[in-house]
Amino acid sequence: MTDPLSKTKSSFYRRLYVAYLIDQGVSSVPALVSTCGMPRRTAQDTLVSLAELDIECQFQPTEGERHNSGEYRIISWGPIDPVWVKKQAKSLADALGYPVINAAP
Repeated sequence: MTDPLSKTKSSFYRRLYVAYLIDQGVSSVPALVSTCGMPRRTAQDTLVSLAELDIECQFQPTEGERHNSGEYRIISWGPIDPVWVKKQAKSLADALGYPVINAAP
C-alpha cells in the first residue's frame, strides 16, 4: 500500500500533469474538468499556479468569439523538462487518481 500524497506533492504533480495535458491539447478549463474529473475551481487555480513553477501558460481567445472562449497554451516550461514530464505522465496521473492521457505522436 502506498502512502497518500502530501498536499505539497499532489499540488506539484497536478501542476505538471495539467501543463502536460495542455501540451497534449486538453487546453481549456471545461476540457480539464471533463478529462480529469477535477472541480472547475481546482482547474482554474492550477492554471494560475503554473507561474509559480515558472511555466508560462497563456490564454489565447478564439477570434470572433465572446465569453472567454479559447484555449491555453504552454509558452515556456521554464526550468521543468517537458520530456521528463511526458515520460512520467502515467505515474503522475496514477498518483493523482486521474485518467491517463496518452501523448500525441
